[in-house]
Amino acid sequence: MSLRVGLTAVIVAAIDGVPHVLATRATGPLGLDGLPFGPFDPEGHRTFEIGLRDWVTAQTGFDLGYVEQLYTFGDRGRELPTARLDDVSPLSRIISVGYLALTPEATEIGAFEAVWRDWYRYFPWEDHRKSLPDFINTDLSPLLKAWAERLPSRDEQQEAWARACLAFGLDGRSWVEERVLERYELLYEAQIVPEAWRDRGEDYPHGLSERVIGAQMRSDHRRILATGMGRLRGKIKYRPVVFELMPDTFTLSELQETVEGILGLRIHKQNFRRSLEKSNFVEGTGEFETATGGRPAERFRFRREILNEKAALGVQTPRKK
Repeated sequence: MSLRVGLTAVIVAAIDGVPHVLATRATGPLGLDGLPFGPFDPEGHRTFEIGLRDWVTAQTGFDLGYVEQLYTFGDRGRELPTARLDDVSPLSRIISVGYLALTPEATEIGAFEAVWRDWYRYFPWEDHRKSLPDFINTDLSPLLKAWAERLPSRDEQQEAWARACLAFGLDGRSWVEERVLERYELLYEAQIVPEAWRDRGEDYPHGLSERVIGAQMRSDHRRILATGMGRLRGKIKYRPVVFELMPDTFTLSELQETVEGILGLRIHKQNFRRSLEKSNFVEGTGEFETATGGRPAERFRFRREILNEKAALGVQTPRKK
C-alpha cells in the first residue's frame, strides 16, 4: 500500500460577525462541499505550509494570511468512498495535515470552485447565540439515549450516556463550547450523522433534516472543520487571534459580534468592554461610524505592537446570563 500526504485548510473569515469557512464545491454526483485540499509535493515544496499556501491559491485564487497547524488526520479509509482524488489508487493511504487559517476579508472568489459558507451550516447544534437549539432535546438527545441503551452492558450504557450528557450539556450539565470535535465524533459513533452510514456504504436511515444534523462534507472534512472550530474557540481566550479576523478599524460592537459568532454564545457587553480596557488591546481612532442607525460608534484599531510588549493574553469572553 502506498502512502500519500495531503494538506487541508480550514480558512475562516467573519462576514457581518458570522464565521464563514472557505469550501470547495465538488463536481461529483453527491456534490458535497469540502475544504481546500491537495497533495504535498516533497520535491516542489520545502515545507508543508508552503505547499498548503500554493495549493489553496491554485484551487481558490486566495492568498492565506495567518496560518497554524492543527492536527494530522490518518484514519484508514478516510478518503473513501466520496473524496477519492482522481489520481489516488484504492490501495493508497492518505494522510492529511490540517491547518487553521484566519483572514480579515472574505475575498471574492466567484471565478473558482470555492465559496464562503457559514460554518453553522455544517454544525447547527453549535449555534447558541439566540438560545439552545430546540432539536438538541427533541431530536438528538433521544437518538443518543437510544444508542447508549443498545450497548451490551449496563456499565457501557451508563458511560455512553454520561459522555453524551457532558458533550451536549444534557441532564443539567454545562455546555462547553470548545468540545466541537467531541460532539461531532459522538454523533458519528452513535450513527446519527450521515457520514457514519455513508462510510459503511449504507443509506442514511434517520430522515433528519440538515437543520438538525447539518450539511455533510466529503471525506472526513467535517471532522477537520470541527477540529479547527474547537481550536479557534479555545484560542481566542488565551491569544488575541480574533483580531486576525477584524479589518484595520472596527467598532466594539463589531468585535463583540465576531467573538460571539466564533463561540456560538452571547457574552456580557459591559464586562466584555471592561476587559478590553484592561487589556490595552485596542485604541480609539477618533473616527465614528454613523451608519449604525443609532448613536455614532467610535472605530478602534488593534494595537498590534502590544504583541512585542508582553505575552498578550486572549480576549475575555464573559457569558451573558
